[in-house]
Formats: sequence, structure tokens, C-alpha cells
Amino acid sequence: MKSALDFDHVAVEDVSRHFGRRRALSRISFQASVGSVVGLLGPNGAGKSTMMAVLATLLRPSAGRVRYGAYEAESSGAALRASIGVLGHDLFLYPELTARENLAFFAGLHGSRDAAGAADMALAQAGLADRGDDPVASFSRGMRQRVALERALIHKPRLVLLDEPFTGLDDASTAALLGRLGVLREGGAIVILATHDLDVADGLLDHAVFLRDGRMMESLPRPEALRSTYRAVMARPSA
Repeated sequence: MKSALDFDHVAVEDVSRHFGRRRALSRISFQASVGSVVGLLGPNGAGKSTMMAVLATLLRPSAGRVRYGAYEAESSGAALRASIGVLGHDLFLYPELTARENLAFFAGLHGSRDAAGAADMALAQAGLADRGDDPVASFSRGMRQRVALERALIHKPRLVLLDEPFTGLDDASTAALLGRLGVLREGGAIVILATHDLDVADGLLDHAVFLRDGRMMESLPRPEALRSTYRAVMARPSA
């Protein structure tokens, strides 16, 4: 695999992001540590996807900074990105290729010395070893999502960013994804996910960051009764 930087936490410090006169994020601060799952929660337009893009180093903050342990994106470049795995709305899979071919291709991009072996391991972790030689175009949404997650994890990233990972999944695929997140947590990954699915996220999160209109409304460790907590937080007037 390509050389990557390692770190034990990610610190978002007073991050703002402006698009012209529109403020997508305004002075957001929170921290995520190894072995934790942090949720970004909020309605459409809250700034969740913008925050995820900043964390992925795809967008620069207009103000503030993100620290990945002792490192920052501008000075660390490709070595930092080699420590980050991203699963967004676009799954970045080639539908005409088989699941095995897709995973081997991305393993190779990350510099794996045994791309075929990495693909086989990823298929096993996805519970799709028996479908590895089928084209991704023949897969259900849930199966494609599972392959795409392994694509994002093929290089064993320290930081895993998941934007609405439960969208369109049936119960079996949701359960498989929750199980995989548990393995990532136990393995010392830092998982940050943006989700609308409060029922699935309830009991999963070690920390929840509530966003509305680009502002942080609340930050809570191990939130309980997530749906009712979300409603109470979102009912507050903006500061």
C-alpha cells in the first residue's frame, strides 16, 4: 500500500466554509478519536455533506482548520489522503466489471502488492465471496453499497467518512453495514458518518454533532433516545 500518515484523532476547529455570500458552515468544532463512531445529524441543507468534503480534504475551509493528529491537509497532501476512506452518494464502482475486478482495481490504485488477495478478503468481509465474479450491474442496491464500502476500506484507512450510508438499504444490508461498523470501531478506525436515519443510528454513535443551517446546534456524547433528542435540539431557536 502507499505510505500513509497515522493519527489517533481528528480535530475540527472553528471551521467555516463559504460559497460566495452563502455560509455552508459557520464555526464548527468537534473531535473524533480512534475506536469511535461520530454522527453528523441535521436536515437537508444543514452542511453535513460540506463538512464531510472538508474532512476528506476535497474542500478547504474558508476559516478554521482540521487537524489529523499532528497533521493538516495543506502540508500533508497525498500521504494524509492515503489514510482516509470515503463512501459518498456516488459509489465509484464500474458496473460492467465484476465485484472482484472492481476491488482489485482500487487495491491496485492504492499500491497493494497483492491486489487479488485484497479483493478476495474484501469480498469475504462484505459477505459476497460467492458473487465476486458477477458484474456489479447485476447487484441490488444493498450489495453495491457493501462492495463500495469495501472499496473505501481496501487500503485500511484510519479515518472512514460515510455520507448517508444507509440510504436505500433493506434490513439485511443495514444489519451487515452495522456489523462492519462495529468491526471498524474495534479495529481502531475513526468513523464519521452523516445520516438522516435516526432509528438506525440510535445506539450506534459514540458522539453526535447536530447541525442546522451550517451551524452547530449541539454536540453530545453517547446520545440516548436519538429521535426525541434530535427533535428537541432542532426546535431550539438559532443563537
